[in-house]
Amino acid sequence: MKQIMQHNEFEKSKIYTLNNMIEYVPGSVVSKTIIRKTTGNISVIAIDAGEIEAEKISPFDTLIQVIDGEAEIIIDEQLNWLKMGTTIIIPAHTPHVIKATRQSKMISTVIKSGYEGNII
Repeated sequence: MKQIMQHNEFEKSKIYTLNNMIEYVPGSVVSKTIIRKTTGNISVIAIDAGEIEAEKISPFDTLIQVIDGEAEIIIDEQLNWLKMGTTIIIPAHTPHVIKATRQSKMISTVIKSGYEGNII
């Protein structure tokens, strides 16, 4: 598997169709940054069929929304199946793996708070 990451932010005040802003690359996971700030980031990801994004553990909650295809997301050893139009929140500090059962595109949103778990 090949991982391709593009960190140039999208131009502001412009309309985008995210499915058209990233292409599938055979045998690869492609990630393109939409916006990156110290308070969080949003990326669009394209995963070729059968490819697996390496296991990650994020210090912040991560929202994953599938915008094309379908994928398996294993969160703390629990299998979750997502299809186009579905969303899941991966809890902070939890190991997770994303596997595309067919070509899949998704939006990943991370909001960095520093206050997770502290409700006032």
